[in-house]
Amino acid sequence: MKRSVYSHTKSCFAFPNYLLHPKLSSSVSDVEAQLRSLCAKPDNFHPNEAVSLLHKAVNSSPLLSLSACNSLMESLVKSKHYELAFSVYSRMTHVGVLPSFISLSGLIDSFVFAKKPQLALGVLGLIFKRGFIVGVYNINVILKGLCRNKEVYGALDLFNRMKRINILPDIVSYNTIINGLCKEKRLEKAVDLLVEMEGSNCEPNSFTYCILMDGLCKEGRVEEAMRLLGEMKRKGLEVDVVVYSTLISGFCSKGCFDRGKALFDEMLEKGISPNVVVYSCLINGFCKKGLWREATAVLHTMTERGIQPDVYTYTCMIGGLCKDGRARKALDLFDLMTEKGEEPSTVTYNVLINGLCKEGCIGDAFKIFETMLEKGRRPEDGNYVEPDVITFNTVIQGLCKEGRLDKAVEIYDTMIERGSFGNLFTCHILIGEYIKAGIIDKAMELWKRVHKLGLVPSSTTYSVMIDGFCKMHMLNFAKGLFSRMKISGLSPTLFDYNTLMASLCKESSLEQARRLFQEMKESNCEPDTISFNIMIDGTLKAGDIQSAKELLNDMQQMGLTPDAYTYSSFINRLSKLGQMEEAKGAFDSMIASGITPDNHVYDSLIKGFGLNDEIEEVINLLRQMADMGVILDLEITNSILTFLCNSAEHLHVMELLPNFSSESSGGTSISCDELLMKIQKFNPKLQISAA
Repeated sequence: MKRSVYSHTKSCFAFPNYLLHPKLSSSVSDVEAQLRSLCAKPDNFHPNEAVSLLHKAVNSSPLLSLSACNSLMESLVKSKHYELAFSVYSRMTHVGVLPSFISLSGLIDSFVFAKKPQLALGVLGLIFKRGFIVGVYNINVILKGLCRNKEVYGALDLFNRMKRINILPDIVSYNTIINGLCKEKRLEKAVDLLVEMEGSNCEPNSFTYCILMDGLCKEGRVEEAMRLLGEMKRKGLEVDVVVYSTLISGFCSKGCFDRGKALFDEMLEKGISPNVVVYSCLINGFCKKGLWREATAVLHTMTERGIQPDVYTYTCMIGGLCKDGRARKALDLFDLMTEKGEEPSTVTYNVLINGLCKEGCIGDAFKIFETMLEKGRRPEDGNYVEPDVITFNTVIQGLCKEGRLDKAVEIYDTMIERGSFGNLFTCHILIGEYIKAGIIDKAMELWKRVHKLGLVPSSTTYSVMIDGFCKMHMLNFAKGLFSRMKISGLSPTLFDYNTLMASLCKESSLEQARRLFQEMKESNCEPDTISFNIMIDGTLKAGDIQSAKELLNDMQQMGLTPDAYTYSSFINRLSKLGQMEEAKGAFDSMIASGITPDNHVYDSLIKGFGLNDEIEEVINLLRQMADMGVILDLEITNSILTFLCNSAEHLHVMELLPNFSSESSGGTSISCDELLMKIQKFNPKLQISAA
């Protein structure tokens, strides 16, 4: 038959064994008296003194009473000195003092606090074995521990076993397990438990609904959360600020800002005062839409109501301003934030530094970074903010974009001094910059460090190095890395193929480029317009017009549309080969496709027609250029002058030439007379008359 907690507690006050030994009774009883005195004063309890007294007594004689040890255990657990409770329990079992139900219950609390819920389950088994009656409180403590440790399956198992051992789950049991399920995104099971609650004698409360709504909102299922709100209202449950803030946050996160604002208005109508979370959600929503005036108005309203913006509020606004390209304004807000005594978080710093770097304000970004570093050196002042790897990477990348590699390396060294070698992204940035600067030994040193640190090079790591070596015209290195990338089980990206093919074509290794292009298609990495342009351009430069046309046909059959570069490549190469009929056909197709030719295209055609002495074609082309408002740059002006100098003696130039705009004259029109003057200067022997 099971003994009740009461009967066992009563037995604790039986005469202790040491009273049968007169020589020991005096010293031990004095220790017990002191222990009882310490434990009887919870407001003035000194745990270390009490435990020290216990150990001293046990060392002199193990014959302490059950009640004294259990009283100490109870006091330690109540005061949340769990580590000391472990040591006392260990001593108790070592000297054969049997723990009471209260001590075992406290041990469950201690194991859960220490994040060892499985050991707490073991204690639960010991409680059953000792014949004590387990209460729902003990089960709830273990459920909480299991859920906190993300052992939701274990928690569910224990929850289901409760009914089999005649322990009915209470509201705490249900809320604990529902909360655990929601955090693990097992929302269907959580909703099932809500239905189960409604069919039992345990009615869900406001907290139950709030847990579920929060889980649903975080998964973007805001409409389902709204249905739960309607259910709450029908049941007459209190809808408080937490419920509203959960739903408003859910709608704003999903981009349904108007719905969130409607709930905010409903909240105000009911006389519920918004908290900092609600205001921050609204501010974040306004910022995402770029409605800075509205966001600022909410911020003012918030402060007028006596609610001070917190770090999240300011970070939302700073982040929104940075995304909108207003990093300077964000910097002003950052200064205001610190003036108001609100300490920025690492996220705040990261958002601002990133925004400033993107806008090229590296100097300001670096000042903020140095402020952060300084605060990190003085943790004792209460404003300790430690830069994380994101902070360092942002600053390093910003400095590299400005060409300040030396300073970026200095920052990286600071990072290492603080015990971090960064991550793969850090290495990507610096490896790329080292290669670009021609400091190959440093790039390879960093590459080796990636492996030494146990970091697995990603596709991006290889891509950065392949691209860098190609730009340095170190093609053998690039090809070696490309092969190693495939051996490592990584699939080269479209960018990798295009980069390597372009370099091979530039070095006239067209056959290798063709093999790579074929491998690319066979490896399910579909070529894009850039891929075809690279191969078409390389093939045309090799003089293989027919193969280039076949590539163009393949490109179109794949559904890819030739772009300006495609047409320009054909026109340029055909013009140089004197195949002006085909060049003109490519030009007409370009116009028909809605692509505006650039000066390079016109220049190629003028040179081609000029070499063939097709004067009428050149004049028609010049008129077309003038009609389209083409601005003459230096190269095309020289081509026109060369053509006119070679043909002006056969033409009535003044009657044929149109007026152009010129870059050199700030876009103003250049007249025929000015062109003629340039021609005369270009070729003084040529006599030109205006007919």
